[in-house]
Formats: sequence, C-alpha cells, structure tokens
Amino acid sequence: MRKDAKGRIHFKVVFFGPSLSGKTTAFRYLHEQVDGLVKGGITSIEDNSGRTIYFDFSPFSATSTVILDVYTVAGQKRHHNQRKMILNGVDGLLFMADSRPEMMPDNVESANELREFMGDAINTEVPLVISLNKRDVENAVNRDEMLKSLAFPYEVPYYETVATKGIGVKRAFQALVREIIMKQLYSTGSKVPTV
Repeated sequence: MRKDAKGRIHFKVVFFGPSLSGKTTAFRYLHEQVDGLVKGGITSIEDNSGRTIYFDFSPFSATSTVILDVYTVAGQKRHHNQRKMILNGVDGLLFMADSRPEMMPDNVESANELREFMGDAINTEVPLVISLNKRDVENAVNRDEMLKSLAFPYEVPYYETVATKGIGVKRAFQALVREIIMKQLYSTGSKVPTV
C-alpha cells in the first residue's frame, strides 16, 4: 500500500499462476466487462502470439481515493525472476489454478514458487484468494483434490471460475479486494507510506 502525491491510496494486486491458466483472460474480462470501476489503459508486454512475457497492468479506481494497481505475471517457467520482481510490494494475490488434469503439476509448481517468494506473508500479511479456473472443461479435476494439491497451509477463500465467460471472476476479485482493504486499512497500527 502506498499513497501518491494526490493523496490517493494504491493497493497492488497480482494475478499469479501457471502459464495459460487464465490470468490475462480474467484480467481482461474485469477490465472490459465489469462496471463500477474506472479503469486506466492496459499496459501489456507480450510476445507475437499474445502471450504475456513480463506482465499486464492497469489501474482500477474503486473510488476517487482508492486505486487498485492490477498486474498479471507471465506464467512460463523461464520468467521466474520477473515474477519475483512483480511481487515486490504486493498487497493481495489471486492465484489462478488450471482445472485440466494435465496442468496439475504446473499448478503445484506455481503454488510452490509463490510460497518460495512470499513465505509466511501469504494470508497473514498479504491476502490470497484462489481461483479454480476452467471449471467448464469436461474432465475438470475435483475441487477438493485441487485445493489439497495446492497445499496452502491456511484457510484460503476459493472461487470456481471460467475466465473465458467471466463466470466467478468478479466475485473472486471482489473477495480479494475486500480482504486487502480489511487487512490494510483496518489492521492495528497500519501506516500508509507516501511515494
């Protein structure tokens, strides 16, 4: 959380997860289809095929004084260092897991990487919401099996989503924003640094 020169509070939100899990699709759905937020332009660093190679970014204004700086990370394994850099200063995490059975090892690897980067800060200092995405695939992995395999060792809210249709995406995002605001604005002794 930071405060800008105009006195607005900025919260940094990062969509994290394996490659092709739906992070950018969910981000673009929120940007293009969800009313009630004022959105800035999208900054996207991608390759020729449209895959994210560094990040996607857009500011979302919840009110005139609260800005959500929303990022997605590149999920490909070669972007390990970029993901770590983008997590710097994060206020809330949306973990996007892919429900296809063949993606379970990638989901687990990505969850392990997030724990490596964030340690005990996950869900204690930095709220986490899990999006079990692609629930519309014919052979989607059972919800409980997915949650167990991700092995986040705390009570983490989760939502079943279909990012291509926007199903559950807004609810997951709203839940994360609510958690961020409760943690940052209403925790004892919280301070807002000025940039």
